[in-house]
Amino acid sequence: MRAAAGKTAPAEGETTGVATTGEPRRRSLSPLSMVWRQLLQYPGRLAAAGVALVVTATATLAIPAGFRLVIDRGFSEGGGADDIGRWFQYLLMIVVVLAVGTAVRFYSVSWLAERVVADLRLAVQSNLLRLSPSFFEENSPKEISSRLTSDTAIVEQVVGSTVSVALRNVIMAFGGVIYLFALAPQLTLGLIVAIPVVILPIAFFGRRLRAVSRVSQDRVADIGALVSEVLGALRVVQAFNQEGRETRRFGVAVERTFDTAKRRIMIRAIMTAVIMFLIFGSITLLMWRGAIDVANGTITGGTIAAFVVTGGIVAGAFGSLTEVYGDLVRGAGAASRLAELLQEQPVIAPPPRPQVLPHPPRGQLAFERVTFRYPTRPQQASIREFSLVVEPGETVAIVGPSGAGKSTLFLLAERFYDPQSGTIKIDGVPLTSADPADIRRRMALVPQEGVLFAASARDNLRYGEWDASDEAIWDAARMANAEAFLRDLPDGLDTFLGESGARLSGGQRQRIAIARAILRDAPILLLDEATSALDAESERLVQDALERLMENRTTLVIAHRLATVRKADRIIVMDEGRIVEEGSHEQLSQAGGLYARLAALQFDAPQVSTIS
Repeated sequence: MRAAAGKTAPAEGETTGVATTGEPRRRSLSPLSMVWRQLLQYPGRLAAAGVALVVTATATLAIPAGFRLVIDRGFSEGGGADDIGRWFQYLLMIVVVLAVGTAVRFYSVSWLAERVVADLRLAVQSNLLRLSPSFFEENSPKEISSRLTSDTAIVEQVVGSTVSVALRNVIMAFGGVIYLFALAPQLTLGLIVAIPVVILPIAFFGRRLRAVSRVSQDRVADIGALVSEVLGALRVVQAFNQEGRETRRFGVAVERTFDTAKRRIMIRAIMTAVIMFLIFGSITLLMWRGAIDVANGTITGGTIAAFVVTGGIVAGAFGSLTEVYGDLVRGAGAASRLAELLQEQPVIAPPPRPQVLPHPPRGQLAFERVTFRYPTRPQQASIREFSLVVEPGETVAIVGPSGAGKSTLFLLAERFYDPQSGTIKIDGVPLTSADPADIRRRMALVPQEGVLFAASARDNLRYGEWDASDEAIWDAARMANAEAFLRDLPDGLDTFLGESGARLSGGQRQRIAIARAILRDAPILLLDEATSALDAESERLVQDALERLMENRTTLVIAHRLATVRKADRIIVMDEGRIVEEGSHEQLSQAGGLYARLAALQFDAPQVSTIS
């Protein structure tokens, strides 16, 4: 799995790496500082949780003191039933405080956990939407999706449970030690000496656990990405009888995840065993010494009882901290992966002082000696010394063999990428001088396949102009030849269209995409093989809608079939990123060049897709 910004995840056993900022990744819990900053945005809830935490920890430590009073004053001093009952009432009061405080603490920290995770998901998604397509060439969207689910779930556990437990145990551990000093200083000194013996293994095992935990999380993300990929292409998998291979491939991924998890579990198990032995072994030796002091009359039975109970609480608190540390380590790994996404900066960003585009818009688009290479293929130029001026209101068709660079022109025109050399201008303004959002507002795209969202027909139609009224939506649908089937939907515009518009045919999805572009009402129209995947009847309906859409607009058409090409003002023939021919359909057909050969192949063998 790739890390953000193209950085590869650390191999198993590695403990260092480089984050997207270029700084060395610390082997510590420092990534959790991002979570702490989010928590500080809710000081009221944080204070309530903190107070409840202190109250519950203090109440827990008060229980041994209650036992001491019951034994030394209720029994040893020969008190009657009333005296004994008074001290047990004291214990009962502590229990009530403990119960109420625990409920307040649980609600507060759980609320904070859910709120922080929601904020992180919103922040990560907001930042992802700013990033350029180049980022997603190097980082799988499916793996990123896994980060937004599995990693945030880990952070939620850390905030909602682990941190609270850790702080409670810290308070009980140190508060308990103070109380132990008040009870039996000499015995407690022995306990203090044993504490560093416990802390050193925590640090030793913790460093290894953090590295393995991060790799384990990466392996889980790989599984999620693989499941999404295979299920998304299930028809292809079954059509080619590759179920067995995909099962084996998934099995390999699962076993890799299991092997990494075994390493993590083994390290954590050994760490827990060593530390628990050290803690309870030390406590046992101290209790042995205390029992001798009771026998010699040096301390009272109530004192040793309180010491034993408090010692158990302190031992349990330190022992629990070993497990808590493991969870914090996992949380730090998850937080660092989310932080990578939050810190990623878009390659395409507005200049400090964007130049305002002319108003009203003219719709001129100009390419001046443009050369472009994709970041993932730097050795190969997709566009080479490309120059073209599309005048306002002109329709220019772009044809050529697959890989000629046609679709790349659209990506450059919308400034999803910047060329390595040359200039692209809209209405005379270089794209790099303008705000990308302003550039894209002046363009409407109809892709090769109508991309729809899992939403209602209304929301899909008004995606290009969210404030459009129902009247405007129906007008656009009418112009796109989509009104008839939309009115036949069970709930009209409120009908849910399914995942990627699965409840519609290809032609219907494409006509909704055209209606969306009509509502956009942009001066420049980009048509990317908008009819290439349709049957003859759907193509006719879509083509009619496109002709209405193209009226009075500057239009660039990536052509697969020649119906649109014949009516274009100019035809640009591309090959290997360059313009090799230019002219009308008749001129190019008679010239006997690449266009003539492609046209002849299509007319003679229409079933073969040659202009793609």
